[in-house]
Amino acid sequence: MSKTKKTNVLIIGGGPAGYPCAIRAAQLGLDIILVDSGGLGGTCLNRGCIPSKAVIHAASRFEEISAHASAPAMGITAGKPKLDMKALTQWKNDLVTKLTSGVGMLLKSAGAEVLNGWAEFSDAKTCVVTLADGEQITITAQNVVLATGSVEVELPFLPPTDPRVLSSTSALELEKLPKTMAVVGAGYIGLELGIAFAKLGTKVSFIEALDRILPIYDVQMTRPISRWLKTHGVDMHLSSKARALTKTGISFEDAGGKEHDIIAEKILVAVGRKPVTTGWGLENMGVDMDEAFIRVDDQCATSMRGVYAIGDLLGEPMLAHKGTAQGEMVAEILAGHRRRFDPVSIPAVCFTEPEIVGVGLTPDEAKTAGEDIITGKFPFAALGKALAMQGGTDGGFVRVTARKSDHVILGIHAVGAHVTELSGEFALALEMGARLEDIASTIHVHPTLTEGFAESAMTALGQPLHIAR
Repeated sequence: MSKTKKTNVLIIGGGPAGYPCAIRAAQLGLDIILVDSGGLGGTCLNRGCIPSKAVIHAASRFEEISAHASAPAMGITAGKPKLDMKALTQWKNDLVTKLTSGVGMLLKSAGAEVLNGWAEFSDAKTCVVTLADGEQITITAQNVVLATGSVEVELPFLPPTDPRVLSSTSALELEKLPKTMAVVGAGYIGLELGIAFAKLGTKVSFIEALDRILPIYDVQMTRPISRWLKTHGVDMHLSSKARALTKTGISFEDAGGKEHDIIAEKILVAVGRKPVTTGWGLENMGVDMDEAFIRVDDQCATSMRGVYAIGDLLGEPMLAHKGTAQGEMVAEILAGHRRRFDPVSIPAVCFTEPEIVGVGLTPDEAKTAGEDIITGKFPFAALGKALAMQGGTDGGFVRVTARKSDHVILGIHAVGAHVTELSGEFALALEMGARLEDIASTIHVHPTLTEGFAESAMTALGQPLHIAR
C-alpha cells in the first residue's frame, strides 16, 4: 500500500521555473512538495544553459591561447595548447554538480520538501509519485504548479540511437573531440555549440532550412556572426534540408533540389525544443491546450481552478529567466498577493561569436506595429573599452529604437564581445519606460561597454560624442 501525503502546493519539475517557485512559496509560509525526476535545476542547469556556457568559455579560452601561439599579440607569446576533451567534460560536470547541490540546499533551507521521482496524475489535484527506489506516494494538493519543461525535437531520419547523432545534451558529454561535425539547425542552440566546437578545432558545417541564421534577429544584427563563421572556415548551407545519414556523414538538399553529402564524424541535431506534456497524466487534468502548449491567463492559471503552468510548457520564448519570473509570481499569487505576468519585454541573448542581445522591438517590428521611429547605432569600434579587450573589430554595435514623438525607447539590440552582460540594463530601461534623454543623461562609467548604450541614445538624439554625425 502506497503512502499518502497532502500539501498546500505541489510543484512538478525542479527546473528554473519550478524550483524558484518552490523556494518563494516556502518563504511565504506555504506547505510545499516539489517533485523532480531530471535533476534539480532542470535542463538549464544540468544539460543546457550552464554546461553549454562552460564549454563555450573553455572553447574561447582555447582559441585565444591558440591565437597567441600562432601569432603573438599584446606582447604575449604562448605555447601551442593541448585539449583534453575528457578533462574539459569532467570540469563542466563538476561545476554542474556544485550548482545542483546548491539548489538542493536552498530548497531545504527554505523548508520545501523535495521528492526525487516521477509524478502521474489521475485527476487535476491527485498524483502518484514513483520514487527512484520504486516506492510510491499518493499526493493530494490544494494547488498544483506544472513546470515539466521541454526536450529536444528529434528528427526521425536522424535517430538518437545512432552513435553518430548528437542532441544538445549528448554533445556536452563527449570525451573525444570529433574531427568533423555537421550541425542541423542554425538557431541559437546550434550556433552556440557549433561555434564552440569550431573554436576547439572541429571542422563544422551547418545545414539550415531557412535562408538565414538566427531568424529572430534582423540581418544587421547577425552580420558580425556570419562574418566570424566565414573567416573561420565554417561552412553554411542555408535554404537546405537535411535528408539522411550516409556512410560518411549526412546528405542534404539545397534550394535548387540538388543533393549533397557532408563528411561528418558527428551530426548535431538542433532544430528546436518541445514541451514535456506526455507521460505524466496531463490528459487527466482537464486543462485547455493551445496546440502543443498549455493555455494560461496572465497569472499563469490554467482552465482548471487551482492548477498553474509555468516555463516552457507555455511556449515561446522558451527561456529560463522567463520561467523563473513566472514561478516567483505564481508563488506570490498562491500566498494571496496581487500579481500578473505582463513584462514590457523579455530579453533574449545568444552566446555566439560575437554575442548578441535583444530587448523589445527591432526597427522593422516597430514600423510594422505602426510606430514612427528614430534609431541610434553606436559601433564598438569607436569605444575605448571594447578596443582594449580586442572586441572593437568584430562589427559589433549597440542600436536603440525609439518613438519619434516622445523618444520612449521601444527596443535595444547589441552584438559584440560580452554584450550579454548589458541585457539587464537594456531590460530595465524598457521596463521603466525610459526615454532617450534618460539614458543619454545618465552618467555611465568610463571605460565600460555600457558607454555604448549611452552613445547610441545620444546618436538617436543627433548629438553623438564619439562618432561623426
